[in-house]
Amino acid sequence: MSDIPFDSTRRHVLGLGCERGTTVAEVLALAIEALDAVGIGAAELAAIATIDSRRQEAAILAVARHFAVPAVFFDALRLEEETPRLKNPSEIVFARVGCHGVAESAALAALGADAELVLGKNKSAHATAAIACIGLQKD
Repeated sequence: MSDIPFDSTRRHVLGLGCERGTTVAEVLALAIEALDAVGIGAAELAAIATIDSRRQEAAILAVARHFAVPAVFFDALRLEEETPRLKNPSEIVFARVGCHGVAESAALAALGADAELVLGKNKSAHATAAIACIGLQKD
């Protein structure tokens, strides 16, 4: 997590999930919609987080580049540890990838135990987005 630029302004992580081959346009539109829904600007975003099986997914990498933040990846076992904190756990997602959620779990995992979801899973046709935040003390 040392490559995530956390500070008093960059306290949010955007968790993303998508089907393989989802277009950049769809995932980026969903990401912008998610940030807008909770009034978070790009300058408040520390990272994009997702499951490690999407490490090479063009749309995920493009969203990280768009917001000029790192993309961080977690395996399904690590994401499954976040299940008790999910707003929208899914048995369907568990059957497909081995964890009960990708977007929510990844956002929480990136920030650790003190993180909270500020936006539960939002969906488009082929992608999901969620946002977690950590409350850092101001200097």
